[in-house]
Amino acid sequence: MAPEARQNAAGNLDDDDYPAYTMGRAAEMIGTTPAFLRALGEARLITPLRSGGGHRRYSRYQLRIAARARELVDQGTPVEAACRIIILEDQLEEALRLNEELRGREGRPDRPAGP
Repeated sequence: MAPEARQNAAGNLDDDDYPAYTMGRAAEMIGTTPAFLRALGEARLITPLRSGGGHRRYSRYQLRIAARARELVDQGTPVEAACRIIILEDQLEEALRLNEELRGREGRPDRPAGP
């Protein structure tokens, strides 16, 4: 591997979205099976990237989502429902973030004057 490629690959290790983990390693890390990860993909909760050879690769961000799904499933929630809950939690978090951002703009003098 060329020195530039090694340096770029090392820089990706801090990237939460970098697909660094194989399916087997990802399943092992979150204490589940590859079949569970495939089910999350089929439910469209996470979409792993594919390597040049077509193998699934997962990022740390995707593993956090998969681990949350596993928690819900371990509590008795069906996989499809767990995926929907996680999607709704994510949407709520984003809405709260946007709401907070808009509230922060209300007090700033650089905001456009209203009617």
